[in-house]
Amino acid sequence: MKKFARPVSVPFHTTISAALAVFIALPLYCTSAAAADASADQQPNVVGQAKQLPRVIVLATGGTISGTADARSAIGYNSGERTGQQLIKDVPGIEKFATISAEQISNIGSQDMNDKVWFQLAKRINEIFDRGEADGVVITHGTDTMEETAFFLKNVIHSTKPVVLVGSMRPGGVTSADGPNNLLEAVEVAASPQSQGRGVMVVMNDTIHDPRWITKTNTTSVQTFLSPNAGPIGYVDPASIRFVSPVLSARRAPYTLPVDGQLPRVEIVFAHSNMDATQIDHAIADKAKGIVIAGVGDGDVSNAAMLAMQRAAKMGVVVVRSSRVGSGFVNRNVEVDDDKSGFVASLDLNPEKARLLTQLLIANGITSPAQVQAAFSATY
Repeated sequence: MKKFARPVSVPFHTTISAALAVFIALPLYCTSAAAADASADQQPNVVGQAKQLPRVIVLATGGTISGTADARSAIGYNSGERTGQQLIKDVPGIEKFATISAEQISNIGSQDMNDKVWFQLAKRINEIFDRGEADGVVITHGTDTMEETAFFLKNVIHSTKPVVLVGSMRPGGVTSADGPNNLLEAVEVAASPQSQGRGVMVVMNDTIHDPRWITKTNTTSVQTFLSPNAGPIGYVDPASIRFVSPVLSARRAPYTLPVDGQLPRVEIVFAHSNMDATQIDHAIADKAKGIVIAGVGDGDVSNAAMLAMQRAAKMGVVVVRSSRVGSGFVNRNVEVDDDKSGFVASLDLNPEKARLLTQLLIANGITSPAQVQAAFSATY
């Protein structure tokens, strides 16, 4: 027969004492546990409070993003009506991403963008980063020449901290104005640790672009900016940033700006059917230091224009073949014998960016076709 262990008898007073001890200790334990839990819960807040938000300086230049609607037409507006500080105040929640301040560099439509404003921007951005004034910079800008300003700054800013250009296709005060959200996302990108080391970028319509690749493709659509030959480098919304390309480890030294505050004269000549040599000869007569051909197809021109280009190259004018087509590359020595003629092929750079790079190269004493071609071939 199986035997069961006899229960151990515990004196009544011992049971009561143990129970009282637990009863007395329980509030102390709960208080201590609650304090520990509260401390654990508060720890991230303490770190967050101790850590300051990134500092972003907004440099305003004008454009549609600072424009106001005009009753002259259903889509009429006036550029450059509002200041950078006013733009910031119109964006709820922007202060969550960064400590923001604004400076007014200019207040113009970007069709009037010029060397003076470019040099001011470059000087101020270099100062900001040299003096440690901010962790990132945002530039509000009109869309018409935004890609040119971005490409210029990419080639002259010596810091790799984020510089984000942003604009809008619709002015403030109209239905579905895209400026406030674009500005919010630009500040978000400029303030993000993910953006460190990426330098100059453009943020428009939830998309992040590299200045080399971006171009405006539509006159009025909010999705006007595309990077046809490479695609965007990332995407952004008010809750997240997703870069799809890595940070480049190597970076070419920036070009030096001329001390007189002006870039050399470089003309763009647009190719077309029945083209003669007139525009090219006029550029030579006007003492242009460089000529960029917005050629047909892969940078081709008529025979008459080709002869004029060859004359210009022999006179020491830097001649670059680009294309009026919206995408694709202009390669060397395909339909045109670039080596024999002393021409430069623009590769992926459209005429406006080819002009800018040619200006910077000439200003830095780089004028031989081989040297210029090497600079055009550099991807960064």
